[in-house]
Amino acid sequence: MAAELKGIHHLTAITADAPANLRFYTQVLGMRLVKKTVNQDDTSAYHLFYADGKAAPGTDLTFFDFPAAPERRGNHAVSRTSLRVAGRASLEWWRARLAAHGVATGEIRALDGRDSLDFEDPEGQRLRLVDDGGRGEANPWDGSDVPAKHQIRGLGPIVMAVPALERSEPVLTVLMKMRKVRLYEEGAAKVHVFEMGEGGPAAELHVSVDPALGQAMQGAGGVHHVAFRAANVEELHEWTARLKDYRVPSSGEVERYYFRSLYFREPNGILFEIATDGPGFAVDEPMETLGESLSLPPFLEARRASIEANLKPLV
Repeated sequence: MAAELKGIHHLTAITADAPANLRFYTQVLGMRLVKKTVNQDDTSAYHLFYADGKAAPGTDLTFFDFPAAPERRGNHAVSRTSLRVAGRASLEWWRARLAAHGVATGEIRALDGRDSLDFEDPEGQRLRLVDDGGRGEANPWDGSDVPAKHQIRGLGPIVMAVPALERSEPVLTVLMKMRKVRLYEEGAAKVHVFEMGEGGPAAELHVSVDPALGQAMQGAGGVHHVAFRAANVEELHEWTARLKDYRVPSSGEVERYYFRSLYFREPNGILFEIATDGPGFAVDEPMETLGESLSLPPFLEARRASIEANLKPLV
């Protein structure tokens, strides 16, 4: 087995208010809407993708538009999504910007050796800005009113909450070949850090263990799934075979057009996806105009009229 996961590919969350979601992530956080499409399994719902200026893998924060009740927080769920910025000065800039937009934040603090700033979107989606030290490539978007040096660079560590580590750890380390590298505490929780690929904040999954928490219930303001990066389709085939060898139930490979995917649940019921880096979002529209019109994969194009008729306006 040569394939190794490269890091976080994307995270998909849930909104019950797509127009407000679009305003917050583009106008407050200054992210680029790189793909406006639909949930391929429920075409009455938008699937909105926000990313960096080049829609690079590992920068996508995406949302399904479901008319769902608010999430009930607890274990067996992704509990916080990190977004990377470069430097403490950027965190200070963001704290002032969020306050100016009426968004409450925590204090800038050192957590797991990195400066960070916690806040929530209007539906209670738990977010964290993390200083990544300027590590890796940045692709700022010139259409954002956020200065390039302060723009969100991509996804950082994803935190998932479980009541105990014992069931999840072998899936992460043996099946998925992640490395357990350290431990820190946050409140009552012990947080175990697992890394992939070259490591660093773009390639970490943090497993927060607090048995006192109740059971989460998925809903608006919560996370649907987290996806990890496979370099290409050939590597995805290797992961498909590996899951079969370990007798882990999966979706089998699913063609999403912008990438190819494989879905399965880890032992606490959290939905994982492994997705290919390519072909990417510019496969069906120019990079310069990504997200400006409704994109549909070829297998949905014949239904465009009926799909568009069932979608609510975003503005």
